[in-house]
Amino acid sequence: MDNEVLEFDIGLGREEYDDEADVDGAGDIEFAADGCSRGGGGTELYILPPQPENETGDEGIMVDLLDLEPYEGMEFESEEASKAFYNSYARRVGFSTRVSSSRRSRRDGAIIQRQFVCAKEGFRNLNEKRTKDREIKRPRTITRVGCKASLSVKMQDSGKWVVSGFVREHNHELVPPDQVHCLRSHRQISGAAKTLIDTLQAAGMGPRRIMSALIKEYGGISKVGFTEVDCRNYMRNNRHRSLEGDIQLVLDYLRQMHAENPNFFYAVQGDEDQSMNNVFWADPKARMNHTFFGDTVTFDTTYRSNRYRLPFAPFTGVNHHGQPVLFGCAFLINESEASFAWLFKTWLMAMSGHSPVSITTDHDSVIRSAIIQVFPETRHRFCKWHIFKKCQEKLSHVFLQHPNFEAEFHKCVNLTESIEEFESCWSTLVNRYDLRDHEWLQAIYSDCRQWVPVYLRDTFFAEMSITQRSDSMNSYFDGYVNASTNLNQFFKLYEKALESRNEKEVRADYDTMNTLPVLRTPSPMEKQASELYTRKIFMRFQEELVGTLTFMASKAKDDGEVITYHVAKFGEDHKSYHVKFNVLQMKATCSCQMFEFSGLLCRHVLAVFRVTNVLTLPSHYILKRWTRNAKSNVILQEHSCDVYTDYLESHTVRYNTLRHEAFKYVDEGAKSPETYDVAMDALQEAAKRVAHAMQNEGRVPINNGKVRSHLLNDERHDNYTSGSQEENMGEHMSEDKMDKNIRELMNELDCAYRKCEIYRSNLLSVLKAVEDHKLELSVKVENIKISMKDSL
Repeated sequence: MDNEVLEFDIGLGREEYDDEADVDGAGDIEFAADGCSRGGGGTELYILPPQPENETGDEGIMVDLLDLEPYEGMEFESEEASKAFYNSYARRVGFSTRVSSSRRSRRDGAIIQRQFVCAKEGFRNLNEKRTKDREIKRPRTITRVGCKASLSVKMQDSGKWVVSGFVREHNHELVPPDQVHCLRSHRQISGAAKTLIDTLQAAGMGPRRIMSALIKEYGGISKVGFTEVDCRNYMRNNRHRSLEGDIQLVLDYLRQMHAENPNFFYAVQGDEDQSMNNVFWADPKARMNHTFFGDTVTFDTTYRSNRYRLPFAPFTGVNHHGQPVLFGCAFLINESEASFAWLFKTWLMAMSGHSPVSITTDHDSVIRSAIIQVFPETRHRFCKWHIFKKCQEKLSHVFLQHPNFEAEFHKCVNLTESIEEFESCWSTLVNRYDLRDHEWLQAIYSDCRQWVPVYLRDTFFAEMSITQRSDSMNSYFDGYVNASTNLNQFFKLYEKALESRNEKEVRADYDTMNTLPVLRTPSPMEKQASELYTRKIFMRFQEELVGTLTFMASKAKDDGEVITYHVAKFGEDHKSYHVKFNVLQMKATCSCQMFEFSGLLCRHVLAVFRVTNVLTLPSHYILKRWTRNAKSNVILQEHSCDVYTDYLESHTVRYNTLRHEAFKYVDEGAKSPETYDVAMDALQEAAKRVAHAMQNEGRVPINNGKVRSHLLNDERHDNYTSGSQEENMGEHMSEDKMDKNIRELMNELDCAYRKCEIYRSNLLSVLKAVEDHKLELSVKVENIKISMKDSL
């Protein structure tokens, strides 16, 4: 009989990357990366060679095709048809295929021979030039085991392709039918599935929920024909394709804003005329905010996820009211390490080159590598709450089986007081729930120094407590940008978010300037703090100050200048904090490190201040970024300008210094009777001199630059003759006159000093009043603007 001509579908469609992709073998061409989806469901002709009539009839040909095995001499209409047939055979048997090698014609360079192999053919070459000179950041699993199974085809003079070689045997186990959909060359997203994914993505659903819907629709994961990785990649590429036309809207908006205000900064990665590029911008207010509050920054990449239609990433921080504040925004079309490095360098340039003390991002190795390049001195923290959210996904089976696990996990991370305690608690936790070999859990444990609070307390992050969530992370645009927001809507919502945040800051300024907080103690320190801090920050400080009433501070060690105190809550001596206090420098450090982390003193240090008679906050513990004058351009002295406060602070220093020195001599004098007698004599002599100094209002007569002794020896007077006595009396009168002149000059100098202090205090008060008036005017202006907008 003549050759039978049958149609064969080659619509294999799969071009996305995943971890199964094997990049081994120089010169090899991956089957799935070779553009199998280009056919898009088209057809090619497979020509069945002549068959003996007694072996099969016409009806049997169509039935046997489904079970047909390749053999030498089979003919195909094209190379694509032979590839499609071998891949169909591989799906039926249970293995994945790829294109291995080819041979070209010397005459015209056309391909005349192809070899299709099992995906496990060959071995990985670990010494390839392309990999040995660079670090492999995400090493892939070994998939090649030297399998010899293959199909070779070559082109005949007629243009047809014929099988020239076929190896059936594999050296590995084949995949069962219910797992074939996981093999790379058999994964494809059909047209109907694409339509459903597009619809659900537009409704705001993420890839995980979409896959659940597809599995339910098709009746099982094996019938869907692709994996969640394919769904994610399709959604990402679909999102980028949809942005290609709309990205011009972004550039037009940024050019317009820059034309209206030259201080509006924007930059495009690469050529601005190209349609798909990363974009960054920062308005003048964002740049100004960074000068006041740029010590800690959050780079929020939540909107990169497939749940959102915009690859939007804002830079945010925390202002003096504890509110989120914007430092700039970006659209991330390309998310490579080089692109993130470009973005961070551009942001740094927009912020006048001032790197932050700390930066918080999502848990991402690519972002971490870029931060190491651009911010080598900045402390990088992964967002703990994003890790907790990921934990619920990765350990969902543990959460279901063990209801107490979540509470124990949070306690281990948030409530441990030392690195040793955390390490011990973590080890106990993973052993108790048999999670020591859990890959994801071990991965986040290896990065624990970048997200577990006990490792981060020594760095400033502007958070009021170790366990709270940073308000700036994924909250600045909450209520404005959501899963259904597209570029046409974005900038209207963006501007509304800016107006809302600005209004909240103005309101907080107004409350701070025009309302008085309720003081809960008679402490001068509380009154001082209420006049310095903004309302919210003062309330947080007041909470710590009142908390000292339940804490006891006891001296544990005295090393001369530095005294160590144990501070514990009454009745909880087993849980104490260690405070080291330098009396002369008026500096204290606590083992809880709250000041280092948040910029506010903890109740443990304040308890030590209470027992050591420190009545006001030393100037070095008042961070300007938390004060009501945080955005002031007038340079004021860091300590309080109140003369009474200065007096209290200097009095405290003198008191602590004297007491510290006295205690040293008491300890030495009590060691033996002899040292006791000497110490008592010295104290009595000192008491007489202090009493005499108090009678003279602290002024001691001076003779030739030295203190004159008022204790005259009677024997010395008896030895003088009357003549010499008269001479001495004359000298004594002249010396008394000199002392009187000196005292008068000292009085005048003292009066001049006091006047200077009063003038200085008045001047600073005037400057402060000017600043307060400026703030009040700005509040009124903003309120007028808001009322005008509302009326329009």
